[in-house]
Amino acid sequence: MSKKASNFQKKVMSFGYRGKEIFKPLNTGWIDEHVACVREWIVNIFFYTKNGTTIMIDAGYNYDRLQEKMNWLDIDPSTIRHILITHQDTDHVGAVETDSDGLFQSATLYLSEIENKYLTGEVRRKVIFGLYKLPMVKSENKRFLLQDGQMLDINGIKVECILCPGHTWGHMVYLIDDEYLFTGDTIWFGADGGYSFINSLAEDNELAKRSLAELEQKLKDRGLTPKVITGHTGWTDDFEFVFRHKDKICNSLKKQKPHDPSAPYDGYKEDDDTEVNARSGYLPKVVPVSAEE
Repeated sequence: MSKKASNFQKKVMSFGYRGKEIFKPLNTGWIDEHVACVREWIVNIFFYTKNGTTIMIDAGYNYDRLQEKMNWLDIDPSTIRHILITHQDTDHVGAVETDSDGLFQSATLYLSEIENKYLTGEVRRKVIFGLYKLPMVKSENKRFLLQDGQMLDINGIKVECILCPGHTWGHMVYLIDDEYLFTGDTIWFGADGGYSFINSLAEDNELAKRSLAELEQKLKDRGLTPKVITGHTGWTDDFEFVFRHKDKICNSLKKQKPHDPSAPYDGYKEDDDTEVNARSGYLPKVVPVSAEE
């Protein structure tokens, strides 16, 4: 999505979603000693660092303040050589589009072979219950195409690629070192637990719910309870909370219940995302809210 289109989407979505308690991004900062994030309006991009290597997860909007906020984290964009793309939606690949600031021109994009069909134009991305086609994303970065279950070793960092279609046809989630699960737009954290992501933005909502159930079972079968880190609604290490409503979908047409006192009225306002806060300790995990609140 071009810079012009990104700014247009900001205006439209800010108006359409304010007050609904749907987008609840983390502010810029560190989750722990390995994982940092940058907030770009309502979306987060993430950085995983180990053994002197930093991997970027998703590339956000075509956003003017990315380098500034990476500086708050002491991460140099020129050191990024590997970017894991969960899916090609315009709020997850903007920093590698052809008219972006070009911070990551030398980085390789890792994405599913199915998802790449959006980038080649073989498939067009549809949202608003399939009624609207998003602008085609254009990127000249080198691409490494992935299959479901593929394992990567990136300078001693173990990355497992798990296909979770539904939101998009080739959506991937990434399990890193068996301890961190970056879920993109497969899971939405409500105040009372995790749901399948926003209904109006999915290619196939029923498929998305099945994918979520299969993901839970894969993790259970291996006895894994990683930190689960979402693209728009924060993180938690409470495994039961993550999959509590896996058979339900976030309804974008109404205000969410129960009320979440931590949810911003307008997720596109970034007044509290500051360098001082980014350097002031680790970012808290999602805190469940009871149905009575």
